[in-house]
Amino acid sequence: MKATPTPQLITPGIIAKELDEPLHRVLHVLRTRQYIRPSARAGTLRLYDRHAIAMVRHELNAMDARRGRRGAASE
Repeated sequence: MKATPTPQLITPGIIAKELDEPLHRVLHVLRTRQYIRPSARAGTLRLYDRHAIAMVRHELNAMDARRGRRGAASE
């Protein structure tokens, strides 16, 4: 019997660090986009899978593009 790999879940703080974004921007995206849901909870801490990073990155880029910030189109 093959053992399935243990899923690596990450906190909003880790997402912010990996995307090099302020934590408040990542938390705003996670709070306002209902389709980005935590994969698990540990007490009050929300944990996300690796797919969430891509979704948060997409939303942050879209926000920047709408506001014309940071050269979002060139990234």
